[in-house]
Amino acid sequence: MTYGLVAVNVIVFLFELFLNSQGQLNQFIIAWGVVPAELLGQAAGEWPTLLASMCIHGGWAHLLGNMLYLWVFGDNLEDRLGPIRFIIFYLIGGLIATGTQVAIEPQSTVPTIGASGAIAAVLGGYLLLFPRARIRTLVFRFITEVPALIVLGFWFVYQFFFGIASLSEVDTQVGGVAFFAHIGGFVAGMLLIHPFQLGIEPNGVYSSSRDDL
Repeated sequence: MTYGLVAVNVIVFLFELFLNSQGQLNQFIIAWGVVPAELLGQAAGEWPTLLASMCIHGGWAHLLGNMLYLWVFGDNLEDRLGPIRFIIFYLIGGLIATGTQVAIEPQSTVPTIGASGAIAAVLGGYLLLFPRARIRTLVFRFITEVPALIVLGFWFVYQFFFGIASLSEVDTQVGGVAFFAHIGGFVAGMLLIHPFQLGIEPNGVYSSSRDDL
């Protein structure tokens, strides 16, 4: 399921590149991204964007960054939950993430897009299940192995700090990083992971103790 999600996101992005070559990308993002003001205004046809927006990305960096995190952390969580529970967990986490961003900026007319909110839920679940797993990552130009607790803890603190800082921005018409979607998704993942494990054997099927990021 993790690899399937990566494939879907890549395919949608390739379609975006085609639309961009035809000069139609902006219309596509406006039509299928979540626009808080329109969603809360109960605009006709806006509700399907809650799911569709999770597959849309704003550029190569946006796509590759999200897919890297999904690739590294998603498969281990899927191993523990199983594919069906994992995809439900992913989608619910993404919906809560988007809802958090909408609640923070209800008047915004900027489309919210990207899989990062759902992936943040995956990170939150991973943190609780595998806090001591070693993540191979780049630190000050050196590749080293760092516990997931530190890597993901730092990631969350970063999101929280810049999310609070973004509240001082007066103009909500300017696009940017949806920090509160990340925060909401991460917290949702931490709260949901244990209920989603009900009925699963304690040892699960997770066998790796190291990932590459």
